[in-house]
Amino acid sequence: MRRSLWIYFLIAGWCSSNSLVLLSGEPAADRIQPYTENPRYWQFEGKPVLLLGGLKDDSPFQMPDLEAAMDELVSVGGNYIRNTMSDRQDHDYEAYPYQKREDGKYDLDQWNEEYWARFENLLKITRERDIIVQIEVWDRFDYSREHWDRHPYRPSNNVNYSVAESGLRNSYPQHAHRDQQPFFHSIPGMPLYENKLDRIRRYQERFVAKLLSYSLEYGHVLYCMDNETSTPPAWGRYWINFIQNQAREKEALVFCTDMFDDGFQPARSKSYAQAIADPETYPFLDISQVNSRFFNEDQWVRLKWYEEQIAAHPRPLNNTKIYGDGGFSFGSGRPPDGIERFWRDLFVGCAAMRHHRDIAGIGLQPLAKNCIRAARKLESEIQMWNVDDHQELLSDRESDEAYLVADSGKAYAIYFTAGGEVSLDLSSAPYDFQLKWIHISTGEAEQGALLNGGRKIKIKAPATAPCVAVLVRANQ
Repeated sequence: MRRSLWIYFLIAGWCSSNSLVLLSGEPAADRIQPYTENPRYWQFEGKPVLLLGGLKDDSPFQMPDLEAAMDELVSVGGNYIRNTMSDRQDHDYEAYPYQKREDGKYDLDQWNEEYWARFENLLKITRERDIIVQIEVWDRFDYSREHWDRHPYRPSNNVNYSVAESGLRNSYPQHAHRDQQPFFHSIPGMPLYENKLDRIRRYQERFVAKLLSYSLEYGHVLYCMDNETSTPPAWGRYWINFIQNQAREKEALVFCTDMFDDGFQPARSKSYAQAIADPETYPFLDISQVNSRFFNEDQWVRLKWYEEQIAAHPRPLNNTKIYGDGGFSFGSGRPPDGIERFWRDLFVGCAAMRHHRDIAGIGLQPLAKNCIRAARKLESEIQMWNVDDHQELLSDRESDEAYLVADSGKAYAIYFTAGGEVSLDLSSAPYDFQLKWIHISTGEAEQGALLNGGRKIKIKAPATAPCVAVLVRANQ
């Protein structure tokens, strides 16, 4: 057996002991971790859990109305947020992690306690509501263009180092995807590394250690190193190892990953190839960028590629960003595209789906709320960790018309992207099935007919709108 599988089973066995209390204060079995019976999904507090979310902001710890926003999310069935440790000053209420002096410069040796109090408050509020927090430690966009101009790490903005001492310039006008910022090359051996960057790395390590001094106390946290990075994976691996080492010191069980910019073209991504081949370092994958640029069945093909690639080492696939409201030039799409991407993610077997913030996605707008409500209604009938994709049972189907998951002979769910009619092969299931319709745009459900199995049957959507047909074996 491969070493990675041995490690997985050792962790699973370790976590099965509710009597083990970690130094960080939570029993191992209560912490978020891959589901022992189906590691493509998550479990929390010892039970499988499907992660669904949407929010108007990507750094909710900075939000002044945080508690109300979390209550709103929970009220529609949401339990998953993204929290970038970001400080772009897009809003006048955002704080930086470092203390600002009277002369207007920052001291990187002094913390801004307001920033960290907000972060701790987020952890407390979300834990009280059983909301899973996926932290993004670094966001490349904070360190280029106008965001860099006012950032504490910029040499001219702090009292701790100069351009000559740090290896950092005062201006990085290029788009962040060009990876010209040495801040993300502070690890020896990286392409832009020079000895001066050791000073920067010490401040980076201090920042991450401070973050972990709060978050390791909580078991509802996942860790993603970057937001759509184009930096070589060595950068993220360094921080994954750093976090894992800190967690081991506290005997805390944590799961880390990275998010790469080229996830929308996975078969060509060298970074995802490395991550897929290394389940010990990347025990889950964030594939958010697959939810941009491509539409309809083209997105499904890419999702299937990920699913097939992790078959040898099953692990959760998370989507902390689902685009669909910006109409940006790179292909973010419109609200119907965001809904379709969410449901294709769900039906292919992803473990976590979250609508991207407003402008880039539909956040927690009314359509997003109803989408989450509809997914929870489906979950009340069929648990996704008990079913698999069975497209081979559908016929008379046009491209992107419908997608099927099934626990063959027991339950079936067909997602119609915009209405339609398909044939479902129930030849091997000679039973009666109760049909129910779930309407994604409204979040409502209605009872349908009693259907006889043992044959091919026609399933026709009740309207030209996104909906799900649920067939559950009757009289069980």
